[in-house]
Amino acid sequence: MILTTITSTQDRKIIFANMITRILYYTLVLPISLFPEKLLYLISDIIYIILYKIFKYRKQVVLTNLKNAFPKKSKKELLKIMDGFYHHLCDIIIETIKGFTISEGYLRRHFVIKNAELSSGFTDMGQNVIFVGGHYNNWELCGQAFGLYSKHKCIAIYKPLSNKFLNNTIYASRSKHGTDLVSMKQAKKSFEESNEAQAIAFVSDQNPSNPKNAYWLNFLNQETAVLFGAEKYAKEYNCAVIYVSISKEKRGHYEAKYSLITDQPNNQPYGKITEDFTKKLEKDIINQPQYWLWSHKRWKHKR
Repeated sequence: MILTTITSTQDRKIIFANMITRILYYTLVLPISLFPEKLLYLISDIIYIILYKIFKYRKQVVLTNLKNAFPKKSKKELLKIMDGFYHHLCDIIIETIKGFTISEGYLRRHFVIKNAELSSGFTDMGQNVIFVGGHYNNWELCGQAFGLYSKHKCIAIYKPLSNKFLNNTIYASRSKHGTDLVSMKQAKKSFEESNEAQAIAFVSDQNPSNPKNAYWLNFLNQETAVLFGAEKYAKEYNCAVIYVSISKEKRGHYEAKYSLITDQPNNQPYGKITEDFTKKLEKDIINQPQYWLWSHKRWKHKR
C-alpha cells in the first residue's frame, strides 16, 4: 500500500512536470523562437543583467575556474573574460531557443562549415568518422548543422532527459536537419548495425561521471580527467578522428573548421588521440576564453 502511494506520488510529479514544461514551451519558448534577430538579442541582453548582475549565476564557479586556468592574468583581465562569458552564455540560451524553429536556410547562413570536404573524402572510402569538440562557441547549432554539410549518416551522442515532453521536443529540434540523436547506451549498437558510413559527434570536455574510466592529462593549467569515449570508439571501429574548431564571426554567426587528428587510429599510442584533441580545444579556449562554458564544475575529480 505504501509502495503504491509512493509510486502514485512520483507519477503525479512526472505528469505535473511534463504539463508545466508543455505550457511553458507553447506559451513562452515557441513564440520567442519566432522573434526577429534584433529582438532576440535584446532579450539576451536582459537575461545577461538578470543572470549575471542580479542573481550572479554560478559567478564564484566561473571566477574560480578562470583563476585556476589563468593564474598569471590580473583580476581586471579575469573579470573582463567573465563578463564576455556571461554575454555569450545568454546568446547561447537565445540561439538554442531559436533552434526550435530554425529553417535550413537560416542555419546555413548562421553556421558555416568551411572545409566539409575533409570528412566527405572518408565517406567515399566507406570509413566512419568521429567528430570531436567541446562546449565552445555554439555547439548546439553545430550539432544541428552536421547533417547539412556531411555525406555521412550523421549521429550526435546525447543524454536522454527524464522529462518526456522536453526530451522529445529537443530530439525533434536537434535532428530535423539530418543529424540523428543516439543515447550513449545505443551508440555501440548504431555502429555495429549500420551498413553505411557514419559520422558520430562527441562533445568530450565534460566532467566524467566515473574518473576511473577517464584519461588524465594537464588541461588549462590543471590535472584533468578527460572522457575517453571518442578514442575508444575510434580504435574499436577504425574511425578517422576530426577535431571541430568553432569560431564566432559576429553575434549569431559561427564558422567551423575541421582538422584531421588521425585516419589510422589503431596506429596511435594509447591516449594520443585524446591528448591531441584536448590540446586543440585548449588552444581555442586560450585564444578566446570567453566562449567556453566556464560555469560547468569541470574539475570536481582529483586523481
